[in-house]
Amino acid sequence: MKWQKPSAELLETFEHILPKASSVEKRKMFGYPTGYVDGNWFMGCFGENDIVLRLSEEDRQKFLTLDEARQFEPMPGRVMREFVVIPSWMLNDPTNLQEWINKSMQYASTLLRQEKKKRRT
Repeated sequence: MKWQKPSAELLETFEHILPKASSVEKRKMFGYPTGYVDGNWFMGCFGENDIVLRLSEEDRQKFLTLDEARQFEPMPGRVMREFVVIPSWMLNDPTNLQEWINKSMQYASTLLRQEKKKRRT
């Protein structure tokens, strides 16, 4: 499956909203920028226009009640259970957006640390 390239606007937005905390590491996954905390993926870009967050079950249920919110499905029929897509309107609501990013970061920091996998040579 060929992935869509992220738009320049999406990349700029992601750079702007990615927390600047020392515990946050920027990496790439499937060629898209992602944010990691304590070795765990907590937010990232996907496709041309989507930014996804990793949320706890309780927070995910609340998030999915928001207008235009949806679960992250990188391929049809392949829902990534813990991840949701940020609705486009939320990108223009910095206070609300920051609250959800913080929840995502806090949740990921409670998970067992995932060590960076070494590439095969």
